[in-house]
Amino acid sequence: MAAAGGSPSIVEYFGGEDGYRCGYCKNETGNLSHGMWAHSMTVQDYQDLIDRGWRRSGKYVYKPIMNQTCCPQYTIRCQALHFQTSKSHKKVLKKMLKFLSKGDVPKVVSEEEPMDSHIEDAGTCDFAYKGESHVSQSELTPLGVDHTERAEDEDQDTGEKKEEGNVQKVESDSLRLHADKETPVPGEPSHSAKVHAPPKPGRKGADLSKPPCRKAKDIRKERKLQKLLQNQTCTVEGSQLQAADQVFLLQNSKSKTNQPKTIEDFVFVSLPDDAQHKLEVRVVRSSPPSSQFKATFQESYQVYKRYQMVVHKDPPDKPTINQFTRFLCDSPLEAENAPNGPECGYGSFHQQYWLDGKIIAVGVIDILPYCVSSVYLYYDPDYSFLSLGVYSALREIAFTRQLHEKAPDLCFYYMGFYIHSCPKMRYKGQYRPSDLLCPETYIWMPIEQCLPLLEHSKYCRFNQDGKAVDEGRIKELGRVRVLHKRTVMPYSVYKKRRKGPSDEASVQQYASLVGQTCSERMLLFRS
Repeated sequence: MAAAGGSPSIVEYFGGEDGYRCGYCKNETGNLSHGMWAHSMTVQDYQDLIDRGWRRSGKYVYKPIMNQTCCPQYTIRCQALHFQTSKSHKKVLKKMLKFLSKGDVPKVVSEEEPMDSHIEDAGTCDFAYKGESHVSQSELTPLGVDHTERAEDEDQDTGEKKEEGNVQKVESDSLRLHADKETPVPGEPSHSAKVHAPPKPGRKGADLSKPPCRKAKDIRKERKLQKLLQNQTCTVEGSQLQAADQVFLLQNSKSKTNQPKTIEDFVFVSLPDDAQHKLEVRVVRSSPPSSQFKATFQESYQVYKRYQMVVHKDPPDKPTINQFTRFLCDSPLEAENAPNGPECGYGSFHQQYWLDGKIIAVGVIDILPYCVSSVYLYYDPDYSFLSLGVYSALREIAFTRQLHEKAPDLCFYYMGFYIHSCPKMRYKGQYRPSDLLCPETYIWMPIEQCLPLLEHSKYCRFNQDGKAVDEGRIKELGRVRVLHKRTVMPYSVYKKRRKGPSDEASVQQYASLVGQTCSERMLLFRS
């Protein structure tokens, strides 16, 4: 679902010459990656990039140099629709239920899994600062498209003189994101959006959320489920998120009586009337910032500051508002809405966990065409006994399944990177079934097949078919799209106009890393 008629992605490629400090093995220069600054990016382009091993930190998008970096980082995804809760996951879910219903606080905090489920990104902001772009916004606004790309042929120089005058002016309005035309402000709830209220108990007549011919036992169970919104609510931009959908998920979570409990059985369970606490999960758009995001910005930042100081031992002056904004609020992703997409749209969001009216945790997520991608989690250290790193990951898997009901293509939960060489980071492999991305052919392999290989070598090609190649590799460098002097053109045209030394090696490297499809859709900024 590319942004037809919307703004194209615009990136500045920085290469990857310098090594940075590794947050895992503490090597001062061992962390090697390629990077680019994304001035804007469509959700489809970012989906395709993370499926080639890229990942974002704020607006900085980076790809580890897998066969050289000290601690190789493999993209990992969980098959959310088939996810099975482990014993330790159930413990965490039960612990939260006991706390909400009875106020029970465990005497000993479990050390089974790290509290911070996304610890690897804690250090990425360091190189994000170094790689920030200084190009002015005016230089990034395309005014024209050089249509010589239609007849491009690097070997034919005929018509070269015509090229200079073949730039057509394009109305700048047509380059704006299509969502601006008829849809509401990105991030604000649409007035026409259907919000399902819970069906009233006992009411007769057609209710599409209910299957026909149901037993009395099922009806009693559903009546009990109507309470689910009282104590464990999930809202998107201030509106109740499809109570009927939550009931539907619960009804379908166990097709047979004796099947193991799912996340939904724990998360959307009805709490007693005298429950000690109320938990509400709100999904607010962070970029562009919605009114709800702006209203809770300060409170959210204070939680982040305490988290960084207590958990990551940052000095009080380090977790600044500027760092928080650039690292966890700024995003290159354009807000997009599609008829067959989730009601909240695609893009970057904060999933806020509100306990008794105050924020105790925030999951930073991207909602993309095929997945929910987890960016970071921070929480109030006073509630570390609730294992919020694990709990939030489970809630994000449940959220992915919920979005799948409206957006059938969206069925994976991306957990960032799996680092086998760092034992503390292996816990991500416990969310099964999951796959790791082959760093050479970019196909997904079941993690069970990858782990034996990683025991022998920290860098591995997972695809055992020796003849297999990267199907998305760059085949025609001349077709790479370039933005030069506010004009969009293929690289074959730009190369002929360029003054000074050749930049072909850098463009070749960029194109090989992003792949042919993205290189032909995204605009590579050239000064």
